[in-house]
Order: sequence, then C-alpha cells, then structure tokens
Amino acid sequence: MCGRYASTRSPQELAPLFQVPDVPAKETLAPSWNVAPTDDVWAVLERAPRGDEDTGVVQRELRPLRWGLVPSWAKDVKVGARMINARVETVHEKPAYRRAFMRRRCLLPADGFYEWEQTKDPATGKARKQPYFIHPEEEQVMALAGLYEYWRDPAVQQDDDPAAWLMTCTIITTEATDAAGRVHPRMPLALTPDHYDAWLDPGHQDPDELRALLGQPAEGHLQARPVSTAVNHVRNNGPHLIDELTA
Repeated sequence: MCGRYASTRSPQELAPLFQVPDVPAKETLAPSWNVAPTDDVWAVLERAPRGDEDTGVVQRELRPLRWGLVPSWAKDVKVGARMINARVETVHEKPAYRRAFMRRRCLLPADGFYEWEQTKDPATGKARKQPYFIHPEEEQVMALAGLYEYWRDPAVQQDDDPAAWLMTCTIITTEATDAAGRVHPRMPLALTPDHYDAWLDPGHQDPDELRALLGQPAEGHLQARPVSTAVNHVRNNGPHLIDELTA
C-alpha cells in the first residue's frame, strides 16, 4: 500500500513537467515531506470547463484534491480515510472506483513514498517497524496513477456554493519491485510521460487499453533508505524526515 509520501515541488515546477498551461494563482499547498491520508495534495487532471461539459473540450489542470476517495454515493466523508489506495488488479470493477476509473483519472506528483518493514529491535528483541523512504535514483518526479471523484455535501443547500462539492482522490497500487519489494509487497504505480495523455484523457474509456497502461508502470531503479521513526507521526514534517538513518 501507500500510506505516506513526500511532495515538495511547487506549482511552478510541476506545471511544465505535466504540460499544464496555467499555474494555480490562488490555491497553494506548502511542500510536505509527510503527506498523510485526508491531506490536500497536488493532482494533475483533465476535465471540461464549467459550462462546457457537453462540448467535448477539456483542459489540463493542476489542483489540490483531498487524499482518500469519497464515492459519490457515500453518506459520510469519513469513508475516504479508508480509500487512500486502489489495487490495480481490481480497480476497474470495485464499486467505489469503477466509475472514476472510466472517466476521472489523475496523476499525483511525488518525490518518493514511505513503507515500513517489520523488524526486531536488536537490543530488546521486540517487534518494531522501520520506515524507509523509497524514491527514484535520479530524483525525478514520480507521477503516481490515481483516480478522483466528486462528493456532494448534503449539508450545503446551494449547488453553486464552493463548499457543496468535495474533490477527493486515491492512489493505485501494484506489486512492489526493485528496492520497494524488499521492504513491502505493494507500492504506488507510477506512469511514464509517454502515458500521461492517454491516462488523463476522460474520453479514453476502453477498459482494456486503460488496464494496459497500468500494466506498464514506469521503469527505473528505486532506492530505499532507512529513515527516522519521526515520520510515523503526521504532525512531524520537514526535509529531515527523508534523511538516511545512520545509527
């Protein structure tokens, strides 16, 4: 699974990497070395501008979404905390994800992600979990495959009230490879730039072709380094969280 990750690049850095024409002017997120479920995260997506839903015209956006997908039919937003990941093997058929899989796909930029290895404390022999930061060797951005969804808050009466709608997302995971596989059996699925357009295009709705994109995750070597257990606590943040543990 993927329960924490780092995302520190600014909108100005991300926009050209993902060919987003306009940098968000008002909505900004601080760099985070400890992104946790229910946090707002940067997402790249394509959708029709308001009022042009029937024209077939879409535009690419970089915008913040809440991590933890809340299905449109959910009665409570809290369900999103349990839907931070969607397994690639079943994402196209699970009720919570299958509609988004067909029409609402996104990319979630990340510097790397955290996983925990079950180990024993050498001094006490007690079980403990050692966190690792897993990232590309070349430090390039990871474009994590994701889905997004709209949820209508029944407590807000007016549809045109910005507070009436919540946009949430989930990260698609796959079997872990390379360094990640030595730490944990699952990992987030990253796509290569040549697959960005097909994945983001809401008009691309052939399930077999979409699944084929997910069957070809981004290649490249990953590095895993042990880091401080300070990352275990969501209130902790800062670049020190990804420093290699030396003792």
